[in-house]
Amino acid sequence: MSQETDPLTWARDYCPILRSFQDEYGDEEPLAGHTVAVATHLEAKSGILIETLHEAGADVLFAPSEPQSTHGDVVEALDAIDGVTAFAWEGMSDEEFDAQQHELLENEPDFILDDGCELISKAHADHPDVAANVIGGGEQTTAGITRVEAMEEEGVLEFPVYTVNDTPMKHFFDNVHGTGESALTNIAITSNTIISGKDVVVAGYGYCGRGIARKARGMGAQTIVTEVDPRKALEAHMDGHRVMSMAEAAEVGDLFITTTGNRDVIREEHFEAMADGVQLANAGHFDVEIDVDALESLASDTSTPKEGVTRYHLPDGRDINLLADGRLVNLTGPYSQGHPAEVIDTTHSMMFVAAYDLIVENRDLTPGAYAIPDRLDREVAERKLETLDVSIDEMIESQREYATDWRHEGSSF
Repeated sequence: MSQETDPLTWARDYCPILRSFQDEYGDEEPLAGHTVAVATHLEAKSGILIETLHEAGADVLFAPSEPQSTHGDVVEALDAIDGVTAFAWEGMSDEEFDAQQHELLENEPDFILDDGCELISKAHADHPDVAANVIGGGEQTTAGITRVEAMEEEGVLEFPVYTVNDTPMKHFFDNVHGTGESALTNIAITSNTIISGKDVVVAGYGYCGRGIARKARGMGAQTIVTEVDPRKALEAHMDGHRVMSMAEAAEVGDLFITTTGNRDVIREEHFEAMADGVQLANAGHFDVEIDVDALESLASDTSTPKEGVTRYHLPDGRDINLLADGRLVNLTGPYSQGHPAEVIDTTHSMMFVAAYDLIVENRDLTPGAYAIPDRLDREVAERKLETLDVSIDEMIESQREYATDWRHEGSSF
């Protein structure tokens, strides 16, 4: 007879860095006496982060950062742990999602680990007494850091926030490989169509965009990149992608994937230029990159030819297919499971060390957005290499001296 499986079991197997922190801090519990709020996509890998924070002694309050990416079995398993409290359930509406985040904040957490700056922004806007007493926070997304930095620029940020997304262990691995693989995997699964041979348009050539474009080309796609930054556009060109404006790309693309962190990237004039049967997907945090309202206003009718796909029938006979309602395709589609666990293990480990450092080691930081210390990034990288049984070199004494001596004595020139 088979045993009932813990919904975190499989993810736990592929999160060895987080498990190493559980082993190290499970006895001493350095986060004891603190309440950590977590807003993130509530699926199994996120459950291992919440489990790790709790093993290190923290009481944990958690809510979604996106209502449609919540897995009910994961929420129930975590909520059953003494000292862990859920403000989420599968199938919650946007209104319930918003209300639960506010209810979490009313429980007065003293540290916030965020995704999209959901809790940090709400704490400042609607719960100022809570924000005034928060020790610090961590933000793991590009879109969220943009909001944190805007709060800092405006002079309203009440506590220090580590910008975890900007660390190499986040953007080189999670953004490039995690988003790159999971977005394309979930597009292929949702649509059950091939990527090879298609003209794939990637909007935005940040770390997420370059990961998607690189991996799409590796799958046989003919890749097109759109950009607003001339340097990133030039980088995409030098990496071998065709670079166009979205107006030009709209006329030739088969599959469009947005990953800019901004709104109205694909809008009415682009829909009007697209071919019959194109597919649209969003891999950015918020569901504003594709102007769905404009698409609805253009359409004479809609249908659902396949779960996870909304087909917009235009009066001229063309159909445009939108995946996952324009929300994060790698997390909110009917078959979506987010990034691979091995990649999220590094990201969530960076979030854990951000909490540990600001709570235990760096209590004197003033309010502001801070790059996470390089020593923490290297620590997580070293732990990852240990789990892979990969060895690297160490500099010998003469190399260390050479690296710090600007005179370079003994050189031949």
